[in-house]
Amino acid sequence: MQLDPASGWCDGARHCPSPNFNARPEGEISLLVIHNISLPPAQFATGKVQEFFQNRLDVTEHPYFAGIAALRVSAHFLIERDGVISQFVSCLDRAWHAGVSCFEGRETCNDFSIGIELEGTDDLPFTDAQYAALVDLTRQLQAAFKAITVPRICGHSDIAPGRKTDPGPAFDWARYRAALIEGEGQ
Repeated sequence: MQLDPASGWCDGARHCPSPNFNARPEGEISLLVIHNISLPPAQFATGKVQEFFQNRLDVTEHPYFAGIAALRVSAHFLIERDGVISQFVSCLDRAWHAGVSCFEGRETCNDFSIGIELEGTDDLPFTDAQYAALVDLTRQLQAAFKAITVPRICGHSDIAPGRKTDPGPAFDWARYRAALIEGEGQ
């Protein structure tokens, strides 16, 4: 997988353009935010996350969807359970993934972050394929955006405490960070 720094799109990801984005303000991209999502909750490989981020979700298909019908959100990337990566927004643009948020005293994290959604829930383990894809994608992002260092990778719960819980206790931060550190200098 390669990230094109001119376009902000990854050539190894499925491109699923979302209308839910806008231009970033001036400034360095310096934060990576890890999330989780599944639609309906705890159901996988439904294609509903893609539909949701593209404003194509049929809200009559499941009772849960009525509560999210008016939301207009996106992430830059989704990593499915099998490790397949979809990209919804160029890394050069602002995806709408973090909402009301603050990192190290700086608010509105969407302005300076990239959001990666893992297909999953807070309390179900993520797959080996997801960790492998996440590490590979993170390395590509770190190569393109030098300010995204390991200490500047966080969960949604870290930037929106009390409001968000993802990626949740099932996400193995030690495994992820060790794989990133192991790959430094390669």
